Amino acid sequence: MDIRELQARAKRNEPLAKHTTARIGGPADLLIEVRSTEELIAVAQRADEMGLPYLVLGGGANVLVSDAGVRGLVVINRAKAVKFEVRGVKARVEVDAGVMLSTLARDCIERGLSGFEWAISVPGTVGGAVVGNAGAHGMDIAANLNLARVMRRGCAPEYWTPRQLQFGYRTSALKRYAPADRPIVLSAVFDLKLDYRANLERRANEFIAKRKATQPTGASIGSMFKNPPGDYAGRLIEACGLKGKRVGGAMISEKHANFFINVSGNATAAEVKALIDLAHAEVLRRFDVDLELEIELLGEWPVEARDGRLKGGPA
Repeated sequence: MDIRELQARAKRNEPLAKHTTARIGGPADLLIEVRSTEELIAVAQRADEMGLPYLVLGGGANVLVSDAGVRGLVVINRAKAVKFEVRGVKARVEVDAGVMLSTLARDCIERGLSGFEWAISVPGTVGGAVVGNAGAHGMDIAANLNLARVMRRGCAPEYWTPRQLQFGYRTSALKRYAPADRPIVLSAVFDLKLDYRANLERRANEFIAKRKATQPTGASIGSMFKNPPGDYAGRLIEACGLKGKRVGGAMISEKHANFFINVSGNATAAEVKALIDLAHAEVLRRFDVDLELEIELLGEWPVEARDGRLKGGPA
C-alpha cells in the first residue's frame, strides 16, 4: 500500500464513538479499516515508514477513548480468516485477530470443537483478547492458545509462544506496552478438543443465561476493574453504595456495579472517568483496596488522568 492509497482510503476526524462498544470517544485524526492481515501489515509498515503514530482497534471493547480523540492513525482490524484443522481426536484453529470472539465460539460449537464455549457472549476480537488474556466463567484465552503471530513495530511478523506472552490475570507481555507502541497481534492458533455438539450448545446456553442474569445490557466498555485477590470489584463498589450513581449520561450499572453504562447514549469519556475516579477513591477509602483498571484509556488525556496504576497505561 502506497501513501496515496492510504490517504485515499483513510477517513479524517472520524468519531471513535462509532467504533467502540461504549459508543464513546472523540475523533481520530485518520482512520482506516483493513479487511485482511496482509492489509494490516501493509498499513502498519507504511505508517512506520512515514513516522505516523498509530494504534489498532478491533471490536472497541475494554477501551475508553478520550473526548479529545486520538492523534495519528487508528486502524480498525476487520481481518476475519478462520482455518480449522482436525486430525483424529485433536483439532486446531488459526484465526485472524479481527475475528469476534463470539463468532469464533459459534463456529467451534457448530463443528463439535470444545474450548471457546465461555466466549459465546464475550465482546471484542481475538486480537484484543490475546493482549488482555480475556476470559469468563473461569476460562481464558491462555488456556487454549498455542501460538500468536505478532508484529513488533518496524519488524517482520513472528510467532510468540505462551511463555513469551507471559499471560496473567487479564494481562500479557503485550499489555505492558503503551497502546501506541504495542506489537500488533495478527492472528492466533488455538488447540481444541472434540466434543458432542449438544454438550457444547448446552454449556454455551448456560453461559449466555448467566451473563443475561448478572450483567447489564446497553452500551458499556465491559468489566471496568480487575477483581482484586480473593474478592470482586463489583461487590466492593456496590458495598460503597454506588450502584446507580450517575455523572451526566454515564451510570454505574444497577445490575452489576463493575459495569459503567452509557445510559443516555451520549455520555462523555470525562463523565465515565469521573465515575471511575469516584469508585476507585471510595473503595480505597472504605476497604483499603487499590482497584486496578481492566480497561485501557486511549487517546489524549490530561497527564494526571494517565499517570499511575489506576490509569491503565498511557495511550
